[in-house]
Amino acid sequence: MLTIKEAAAYFNIGIKKLRRIAENNFGIVVVYCEYYEVVYILINTGMRILEFCGLTLKDIDFENRTVNIDHQLQRTSDMRYIIETTKTDAGTRVLPITENVSQMFQTIIENRNAPKVEKSIDGYNGFLFYDGNGMPLVAMHWQHRFNHMVGRYNDIYRVQMPNITPHVCRHTYCSNMAKSGMNPKTLQYLMGHSDIAVTLNVYTHVGLEDAEKELQKMQGLENARKEMGISDTDDKPLKQNMFKVV
Repeated sequence: MLTIKEAAAYFNIGIKKLRRIAENNFGIVVVYCEYYEVVYILINTGMRILEFCGLTLKDIDFENRTVNIDHQLQRTSDMRYIIETTKTDAGTRVLPITENVSQMFQTIIENRNAPKVEKSIDGYNGFLFYDGNGMPLVAMHWQHRFNHMVGRYNDIYRVQMPNITPHVCRHTYCSNMAKSGMNPKTLQYLMGHSDIAVTLNVYTHVGLEDAEKELQKMQGLENARKEMGISDTDDKPLKQNMFKVV
């Protein structure tokens, strides 16, 4: 099966023109989906890219739908592959995952192109992705793949995608969870932040739309209280003289 780029080269026409022909004449919608599973996992778990690179088959528990994170994979400046502990003590955690994220991991494992003899890195093997030399992919590989992904997408679609990085996926997950109303301490655990201030900083990046939604929630709660016959007088108001200086 040819990729959209290979098909365009075969017919000696541009990618965008081939896409229009496919859609207008054959009803075929060309969708760019390379690396979809990886992007989906990163944007729906908030994992650091070094943590993702360090994942092995043993770290994924499909039965309980969890991912164990207690190490990360690095490649040093002198091209040595090493296993390190997580960025912080709080980074060592067990992440619950959704059914969709579990399916993404299953797809990756089913299509896993591992060498016949998998190289062990500091006692770890069974990594999810390998390069042509049989070495596990590291953060730099994924940054190049993200750049390639954006470039390929922009070759196909008129509305251009801005440059994105694996860390953008992590920040997006954190922002989405904060906007959904997740408890800050829960989000701190999921993100592996050692300092709650780092997590709370995400909650400060809200706009007018977020504030309006929050007020609507409060109004809905107030309406529910009235329907249940709960009066404001049932709650004692807070007064300044109720507090003392210590």
